[in-house]
Amino acid sequence: MDLSQFTPEFLALGGIWYLAFLFSTVCHEAAHALAAKLGGDPTASEGGQASLNPLPHIMREPIGIVVVPFVSYLLNGWMMGWASAPYDPSWQRLHPRRAAWMALAGPAANFTLMLLAAAGLRAGIALGHFHVPEYSTFAKLVGVTNSPADGFAASLLSVFFSLNLLLGTFNLLPVPPLDGSTVIALFLSEEKALRWFDFLHSAGLGLAGLMIAWIVFGRMFHFIFGLALHFLFLGT
Repeated sequence: MDLSQFTPEFLALGGIWYLAFLFSTVCHEAAHALAAKLGGDPTASEGGQASLNPLPHIMREPIGIVVVPFVSYLLNGWMMGWASAPYDPSWQRLHPRRAAWMALAGPAANFTLMLLAAAGLRAGIALGHFHVPEYSTFAKLVGVTNSPADGFAASLLSVFFSLNLLLGTFNLLPVPPLDGSTVIALFLSEEKALRWFDFLHSAGLGLAGLMIAWIVFGRMFHFIFGLALHFLFLGT
């Protein structure tokens, strides 16, 4: 590990990354919990996860929410991690479509945060506080401002935009244990949805699914991110 990389700027950006990661992850899981509660499953809500209080989420997944994000940032310059919200499997079997909407709520929260960040970036550009990066890459997008006073705002909005685009699209991949594997039930009859859930729970595909998703997503996210930046900077 090259200790020279630990500059004040690198550490400050790490703080921005963690603010965005923690809030985005908590919003994702809280959306799951709230949607489940509204659909009749109070399991996650009773554990305190249907709120934006990060403590119940951290207590449930301290490695995924605290340790792994910081380690991944120190090693790679960006953060990854995980969280989870409990649910009642019997409720899922009784209400497969409600379970599918519950699964969709998490990525929907991420896309909402992404759009809010995009609106903030567009407003900053329109007001002359931020300027469009010369190259549409994440490295150029983060922290590009005309004024040092606006550096924090630009960096935070840029990380929010990129991170939530990644979280939303990655979790919609239709492989277990990602949310997209449950969202599929919206397009199936109740009988087929139950058979699909039985397959997901019995096949033990969690680790294999994550590996497949990571390989596939790594090849497609460059295109997704480029397209998102095109629309973000359209007309500027």
